[in-house]
Amino acid sequence: NPGVFRVSRVAVVGAGAAGLCVARHILSRLNHFAPPVVFELTGNVGGTWCYDERVGTNDNGRPIHSSMYRDLRTNLPKEVMMFPDFPFDPQLSSFLPHQEVQRYLEGYCQQHHIRPHIRFSTVVEDVKPVVVTAEGEQERTVWDVTSSDSSGCRKTETFDSVFVCSGLFAVLSSPVGDVLSLHTGKVLHSHEYRYAEPFSGQSVVVLGAHASGLDISIELARVGAQVTLSHGLPRLTFPLRSGIQQSSPVEAVDEDGSIRFQDGSVTSADVLLFCTGYNFRYPFLDGAQLGLDVQDHLVSPLYRFLMPPAFPSLFFIGICKIICPFPHFHCQVQFALAVLDGSVTLPSAAQMEDEVRREQREKMEQGVQQRHLLILNQDQWEYCHREISEDDKIKAAEPQADNLIMHRLTELLA
Repeated sequence: NPGVFRVSRVAVVGAGAAGLCVARHILSRLNHFAPPVVFELTGNVGGTWCYDERVGTNDNGRPIHSSMYRDLRTNLPKEVMMFPDFPFDPQLSSFLPHQEVQRYLEGYCQQHHIRPHIRFSTVVEDVKPVVVTAEGEQERTVWDVTSSDSSGCRKTETFDSVFVCSGLFAVLSSPVGDVLSLHTGKVLHSHEYRYAEPFSGQSVVVLGAHASGLDISIELARVGAQVTLSHGLPRLTFPLRSGIQQSSPVEAVDEDGSIRFQDGSVTSADVLLFCTGYNFRYPFLDGAQLGLDVQDHLVSPLYRFLMPPAFPSLFFIGICKIICPFPHFHCQVQFALAVLDGSVTLPSAAQMEDEVRREQREKMEQGVQQRHLLILNQDQWEYCHREISEDDKIKAAEPQADNLIMHRLTELLA
């Protein structure tokens, strides 16, 4: 019941694009909220867009967060990537090197004076709901957030709401099991890939043919690697660069180290490179306590892909997949803040959970696999406008910017 929210202090976990968006809009509503506290694991803003040539762990022994590789360019044009209220430099090309996206996010941070509210090199260790009752008031939930900085200083603070903006690209999905145990060459995940030159002249099996698998395969072939693109998708019909051949998923590694595929073909490889995506993990949350089932590819139930029905002051921003991320974050943040300031009245917890379960059943009856329930794709626009912006008090995006996004996307995909 948002009527019992008395929101002042908000914690934001992560200073990537989603976390910056939350902070920016809280700072524009200081009549409702105190300035946010943003916890950021690394030493800079940008999240996965902040390129770090290192792999493994950083100087503090913590895992390197970024999955960015040196020569990545966006596979979405800037016209559909931008925050609706903060355009990219019009002089830039539509498809940007990652450095331009990082500069854009740093500019967004500077424009909205967010940096003073970020605690860098600080890890969130625990986020726990606590029920409190003030005299003469109903029970309400606050959040004890325990964090530690690079010096080891550990403290617990209380907040009225928490936004989880920790991203999707940190916990690797690498199905390395007994089937590959005989491989004696190098095994790595795309998260650990930075540039192609070390693989020149080598034979590489790339597992997975979505965006990163295709992109990295092309980079590898460009420097003279012999690439086998192993995937379970329908066979790709567009021309592939010389040096890339397609194959089916890996079935086994034989005792001599050769790799056998499901279609019966066999090859040898110096390197196995997994472009197999990422899993959901929130080590600072107790999913069972929150009524959430956190699986590798699904967190459920989340009302409007945002909040656990039993704890509607905890928000997961940007958990959906195959979206235009920055306008999507903008849209979700507007709804979440409207819930907190009372502009939007939520159904009961039971009604919210029933709605989530019903929508999931309907999708699965239409043939959607459970692991794909968070994929929005073209449905993101309906989600933003019908589900999130159905209350006329919320502006999902300025109409002019939103029309530009839709027009440019249609034009580019035609």
